[in-house]
Amino acid sequence: MAETTPQSDAAQKNADRRIIIRTVGLKKSYLMKGVLTEALRGMDIEIFQGEFISVMGPSGSGKSTFFNMIGALDSPSVGRVFIDEVDVAQLTAEELAYLRCHKIGYIFQSYNLIKYMTALENVTTPMAFGGVMPDEARSRGMGLLDLVGLKDRWHHRPIEMSGGQQQRVAIARSLSNNPSVLLCDEPTANLDLHTGQEILEILQRLNKEKGVTIICATHDHRMMNICDRLMWIRDGKIDRIADRGDVHIEVGGIDGH
Repeated sequence: MAETTPQSDAAQKNADRRIIIRTVGLKKSYLMKGVLTEALRGMDIEIFQGEFISVMGPSGSGKSTFFNMIGALDSPSVGRVFIDEVDVAQLTAEELAYLRCHKIGYIFQSYNLIKYMTALENVTTPMAFGGVMPDEARSRGMGLLDLVGLKDRWHHRPIEMSGGQQQRVAIARSLSNNPSVLLCDEPTANLDLHTGQEILEILQRLNKEKGVTIICATHDHRMMNICDRLMWIRDGKIDRIADRGDVHIEVGGIDGH
């Protein structure tokens, strides 16, 4: 079980850091078969450049919906999302596409690789949409595969790779257009413990060495060992946010209380 100390120095530490994502009064409702479901019920948060944030909460708490909002994949019913202090709601369709292509990288638990493409082709496909020339795309793609330890498997297709290798390719693909933010939705959920640890180490290197802001929805308690802040979502609201240094681990793991 986890507890937080009464006082936190987060505000002081973040005073001079640039806010990269900010939400104001974020709400999202869905009407399904005549029933109104409130997925998000008012969320306000500031996320700073270079942070590593773990987002935790039970299934159905609103984590995925929150990710869709801050990743500009869906629009809020009420409230606003700012990315680099730009109000996403004010962007045109073309500007939104550019934002998704160049500013944000996405990693999914189901990998979402194109089955008939090689690892290199999967990694370089987003570069084509980003206007990168083929020779540069190939060079950059090979470099990214080397970064995740798969340079020698560039010609393999997903069916020829393990789940961990596919997730490595997915990470490389998410970095194809040099995003400043990585949104990771349960990136270790389908992996064994050893492979999951390898994925966590890659994410940690990206954060520490390349300064990529990482926001990771997870049930994996190992994530707390490498993040800067933890955020718990319950019933569509932020239950609490804690600095990693203020969280104390006891036998039994952690929860949102």
